[in-house]
Amino acid sequence: MQGAIRLHWRDEQLPEGRGPFLSYGNGRSYGDSCLNSGGTLVDLRGLDRFISFDADTGVLRCEAGVLLSDILGRFVPKGWFPPLTPGTQQVTVGGAIANDVHGKNHHRAGSFGHHVRRFELLRSDGSRLLCSPRENADWFAATIGGLGLTGVILWAEIALKKIEGPAIEVESLRFSGVKEFLELSRASHNAYEYTVAWIDSLTPGPGGARGLFFRGNHAAGHHAVAPSRRKPGLPFTPPVSLLPRAAVGLFNTAVYRWPRRRRAIVHYEPFFYPLDAVPNWNRLFGRKGFYQYQCVIPQDQAEAAIGEIIAKVARAREGSFLSVLKVFGNRRPPGWLSFSRPGTTLALDFPDRGRSTLALLDTLDEITAEAGGAVYPAKDARMKAETFERGYPALHRFERYRDPAFASNFWRRMTSGDT
Repeated sequence: MQGAIRLHWRDEQLPEGRGPFLSYGNGRSYGDSCLNSGGTLVDLRGLDRFISFDADTGVLRCEAGVLLSDILGRFVPKGWFPPLTPGTQQVTVGGAIANDVHGKNHHRAGSFGHHVRRFELLRSDGSRLLCSPRENADWFAATIGGLGLTGVILWAEIALKKIEGPAIEVESLRFSGVKEFLELSRASHNAYEYTVAWIDSLTPGPGGARGLFFRGNHAAGHHAVAPSRRKPGLPFTPPVSLLPRAAVGLFNTAVYRWPRRRRAIVHYEPFFYPLDAVPNWNRLFGRKGFYQYQCVIPQDQAEAAIGEIIAKVARAREGSFLSVLKVFGNRRPPGWLSFSRPGTTLALDFPDRGRSTLALLDTLDEITAEAGGAVYPAKDARMKAETFERGYPALHRFERYRDPAFASNFWRRMTSGDT
């Protein structure tokens, strides 16, 4: 990382004259919220110690550079699991807080910030703040989902949960259309901790987009299950995308029709982290890369707006290799800039085909904004400032808590009007 400094636990303050700064975890954000052109990335991977763990309550205190994979590796064998996890285990605790990540159990557990007990925040002036829902509560709400812009999170306390082993009992069901997906989500809410759906955004079924609905729980008892086997991955980045629309269409059809057991017991890794098993999977999109688009739509607008978005994607023939639907629960977001909120979220991947892709994404922004929804900053590299402002009404309140010595490419884009 050119221009990056490495902050270790013993450091007292940020060096003078090196700003603007940006806290940097493991760089897994898809957009430009973890980039800081012309500034300094404060690399927090050096803050990687476990500090304490209370085996009675499950409260873990660790430094902000600890990866979720570190937590899983150490605590799953002891019968503990993170309260929730995003789609990769290669994210830091600090990054999980800064982006207020969500998982397949948001309908039951909320987002990551709901399980943070407290953390210590280092500001560029050398001051340190202990933040919790009761102590420096405004700083707590600004930093959760605050995109690393309020300062450096040094350590955090999170509450792990008890499990019996590494196995997940999963049930998969085919569905057709957003309405049927929402019905399955409602029917699964109480009995299943984890729910998520894959959809074929290119080939509609009788009721709209067809897909596979997955719901699961931590398996009772000690099951002998194997983790994911790492696949070869691509050793180089091809000059063009290896995911043309025709290939994506064939892949989606194969996934939808592939014979599968309705119920299975699997290791948690393939259930939560299928892409972690494919090194450099992003190279499939070629040198131009891809855009991931993720939005959340309020529940009373979800069926119509999500259906319209999927129809627009199908008609545009842009293709989406990975399309995921999930219902968020009704818990109030813990951070002022938290993305996850009551509603339904849709995530789509698009190879960068230039103007046509950007025009489609602008259209999806309009549908999202008109429905009262929001776009996920951690996965954005092109939305307009007005789209961000409409989706995050606490934005101006947050600005009062942003560290004046911190910035990012995303933040400059949102505040300069350069979109």
